[in-house]
Amino acid sequence: MAKPSQRKRGRKTRVLLLEKGLTAVLLGVGMLTASAVLGGSSPMTAAVSTALSMPAWWAIGIGVALIFAHWVAFRRQGALERQAQAEGQLKRFARPDPDAIRALIDQAERAFAFSQIDPTPEDAVAPEANANGARRPAPGSRWGPAVFAAIEWRRFEAVCEALFAQAGFETRSQSHGADGGVDIWLHSKHAQGPVAVVQCKHWQGKPVGEKEMREFMGVMASQGLKRGTYATTSTYTPEAQVFASANGINALNGPGLLALIKQRTPEQQTILLAIAFEGEYWRPTCAACGVKMVDRLPQKGGEAFWGCAQFPRCRHQMHKRIGPLPH
Repeated sequence: MAKPSQRKRGRKTRVLLLEKGLTAVLLGVGMLTASAVLGGSSPMTAAVSTALSMPAWWAIGIGVALIFAHWVAFRRQGALERQAQAEGQLKRFARPDPDAIRALIDQAERAFAFSQIDPTPEDAVAPEANANGARRPAPGSRWGPAVFAAIEWRRFEAVCEALFAQAGFETRSQSHGADGGVDIWLHSKHAQGPVAVVQCKHWQGKPVGEKEMREFMGVMASQGLKRGTYATTSTYTPEAQVFASANGINALNGPGLLALIKQRTPEQQTILLAIAFEGEYWRPTCAACGVKMVDRLPQKGGEAFWGCAQFPRCRHQMHKRIGPLPH
């Protein structure tokens, strides 16, 4: 990224080009105006008019060239600054602040024993809070099934996307559907368009069936893709596994994902853990609106549930887990 002094010199150069260009254009226009006023009323004024017209056009041409050079320099500097900003963001993502990561792990370690204690009746409320409404910290500081159980579906998809980015793919996520699904399109620097697609499913206990696999196969076929990965925190039915093997789908279950994560370097695993526990990691995101959901209680009584914060415009709901965090 350019230093402040270099950026300041660049701005001065661009301003100088613009000023000189405008001056040359105005000078040329003035000379053309004078040439037109003098006209051909006499041989002498005709000669002066002719003498002015040539340098006038030269001045206008030089002025336009200087203004164009200013425009090119302005565009180039803007592109360089945007690239430097993007690179800076990428570096921060690839190598997060060690103090922030340490604080996260320290918090998780302090909460590790608490997460394994069976709650009292007063504590048997939503998994993100205790009886006083205080936030319940992460269940552990290392990768394991408890992490997948503690985070919401959008955090899980963010982890999957980062996992494939660490493998060298350029990724792009695209939310779709009302079931919280998201496709992660995988791109390669050596190919046009996506080379593969990933479907994420954050399910607890319920296995992914052949129906979901066929729907995913439809997404692949619509894009002309022969490679795809289905990633879930749960498991697959035998029929789903057979269908996946027969159609070029890599079916990754919870243990398979954890095995991939453990193949990453310790630093990469810490980055993935930070992504999993980012923000209100326990509070689900509305699949329809993309905003965090809020606590709701039925007007006629009953169990609490997650409701979209944009109700009544969006009426999307999710069941709420009651009881202790899994471990």
